[in-house]
This record gives sequence, structure tokens and C-alpha cells, in this order.
Amino acid sequence: MSGPVNGSQRVRLRTIDVARESGYSLQQVRDLERLGVIPPAARSDSGYRAYAPIHVQALRAYRGLAGAVGPVAARRMLAELRTGTIAEAASSINGVHVRLARERDESLRALQALEAIEAEAHTAGFEQERDAMTITELAGALGVRTSTLRFWEQEGLVSPERVTSLRARRYGLPAIRAARIVTALRSSGYGIAAVREVVDSLHRLDGREDARRVLRRRLDLIAARTVALLRAGADLAAVVTFAQEPPAP
Repeated sequence: MSGPVNGSQRVRLRTIDVARESGYSLQQVRDLERLGVIPPAARSDSGYRAYAPIHVQALRAYRGLAGAVGPVAARRMLAELRTGTIAEAASSINGVHVRLARERDESLRALQALEAIEAEAHTAGFEQERDAMTITELAGALGVRTSTLRFWEQEGLVSPERVTSLRARRYGLPAIRAARIVTALRSSGYGIAAVREVVDSLHRLDGREDARRVLRRRLDLIAARTVALLRAGADLAAVVTFAQEPPAP
């Protein structure tokens, strides 16, 4: 067998057949069945596992999902896709596309913020714009909690302007730009100490170059995750529709 799995789901496959078609080892196939990634295999009278083409499609779907959202989330999603309705499955998969698009937009905005910082550093007599955001507005724009912004403030990553006796926070353009970069770096898995180092060095050429490399690497990773999800599309559809079919007599 090679290429996409077609034909009747009544075809019986051995564990080695499923492993060969899916690219997983024999033990991985058994482990992923145990974890609920694929439906339980039928058993022959002699106790051997008997798989069907849907098991190969489920494993391929898992590979793509794992590349897009990570193995733990992929296992959870596939288990849900096999038991939910088509509408619920479509909503779940669409949610992954939306999150990837948001992450990409977030990283692009961080790159734009970095370019603005560089432009300020190289423009004599640059006059700051007067735009500012409240902590609620900035948190909403970044998709984080206000408590996260307060924590970043405590860690010296983003410094707001305090403008009232009630200590209400307002963030000017420099802080907004720094916050976008911090958001992208944190989403990339950078720890607080590493993010602080990048933020502190943003006004040095080498620091800005480091930040640019990180953000571009993140964009490449998001693109790879998106492609992995697209590749899983047909197999994910097969898993979802199979779950809605009545059991064979």
C-alpha cells in the first residue's frame, strides 16, 4: 500500500501495515492506540489486532496536528474529534487556524515595533506621537491579561506612564512597542531573564538584530505549523466523518 488510504474501512490491516503506512513504529502504534489517538483495534479470534484504513488516517492526522499544536494537545483534540459532532470538530480545527493566524499577526506586529524603535534611534529630532493606551486597552490589543502586564512591569520589561493619583497606568508608544516584542518573545518560549536581556538591549544594534532573528525564526515556525495542519486536512476530515458513520453490521 502507498499514498492516501482509500477504499472500504472493512479492509483488515496488521500492526506492521499500519506502522509502515503511517511512519510510526510498531510500539508507537500500540501506544497511540492506548492513548486514544486512534480507535481501538478489532481483535481476531487468536487475539491479534486487526486495524482498518481509518487507523492509518487517524495517525496521519495526529502527525499533522502534533506539528501544529504539540503532541499533548493533538492527543486531546483527536480524542474529542472522534466523539464529538461534525460542528464541534469543525469549530475545534478552525480554532487552531485562528490561533496560528493570531500568533503570526502578533509576531509581525512585534517586527513592526522593532523597526519603529530603530527608526527612532536613527532619526534626529524625532518627535514622539501622543498616542497612548490604558492597561485594559493594551492587554486587549495583545491578548493578555492586565495582571500579565503588571507582572511584566514588576520584572522591568514594560514600563507604563502613571498619570493619576489613583496610579492608573497609561502606556505610550515606546511601551506599546516594547510590550508587543515581549509578547512575541514570551510566546516563543523565552524566559523572563532572556526577554529582559533583549528588551534592555533594544537600543543597541546587536540587541535589535538578536530580537529580529528570534521573531523571524518564530514566523518560520508558525508557517511550518500551519503547513502541518494543512497537510493533515484530508485525514482529519476522514476521522471526523468516520466518527459520524453508523457502525458496520
